[in-house]
Amino acid sequence: MSSAPVGRFRDIDAVEAQRLVEAGNVNILDVRTPQEYDALGHIPGATLLPLGLLPSAPATLPTHGRPLLVYCEHGIRSAQAAAFLAQAGFQEVLNLRGGFVEWRGEKAHSTGTPFGRYGPCSWLVENASLLPSKGRVLDVACGAGRHALLLAALGLDVHGVDRDPERIATLRNTAQRLGLPVVADVVDLEAEDVILGTDAYQLILGVHYLHRPLFPTLVDALAPGGVLFYETFTVAQKKYGKPSNPDYLLRHGELSRLVSGLEILSERDGEFEGRYVASTVARKPLG
Repeated sequence: MSSAPVGRFRDIDAVEAQRLVEAGNVNILDVRTPQEYDALGHIPGATLLPLGLLPSAPATLPTHGRPLLVYCEHGIRSAQAAAFLAQAGFQEVLNLRGGFVEWRGEKAHSTGTPFGRYGPCSWLVENASLLPSKGRVLDVACGAGRHALLLAALGLDVHGVDRDPERIATLRNTAQRLGLPVVADVVDLEAEDVILGTDAYQLILGVHYLHRPLFPTLVDALAPGGVLFYETFTVAQKKYGKPSNPDYLLRHGELSRLVSGLEILSERDGEFEGRYVASTVARKPLG
């Protein structure tokens, strides 16, 4: 996480926290591990996002509206998380002093995942050993930056591109607040003359975006020895209704053909986090 000056948050005790939760007046964030969330129980309605994945939160959690109540097991990790979120621009952040061990309200017992709607793509985290330790990253169709911010927090220099000016503005503002090394630009990735550079990036990431003609440009932009992390929906996703346009859905086995010329290090095809996707990690040859 960033060494930028921390924002402000407020500690509250378990009595006040329980009152707010029972009144439905807070959003709740659990920054413990999935094992703690499952085995020890959790506050009903809490979103699970472990501290190590927290940099994704400014791009996914609502920054306005109800206060955000953050907790861990003893209140130490959550104090770190609360300071980070306040600095990122969340309007009212509350830390449960003493942590979940002080909680006397109702406890829920259900399996939680840090991936999906609020956290990063599981494919990225599960293959973290294949990420470069330094260098330049291109995040394609980055949106508000749930992956760009996470990778920048790891010390990588991230270039995020997206066609949505509002999302790019949000990402720029968040990265500036947190002092993270992110450059964000509005780019139409489907323009015929789009240029992303040659041998420019040690890592290129694309999640839930598909424009087939872009793949040669991505391969060209990847530095020798660099890796492409890619995941998007397959035709099986039509089971859930959206997206249903075949232009945005991979056929089974198609992704490996789109990255031909790269060495496939890992791949999968199936249902993950309630989505049907195909995923790959592929490396550009050195020679």
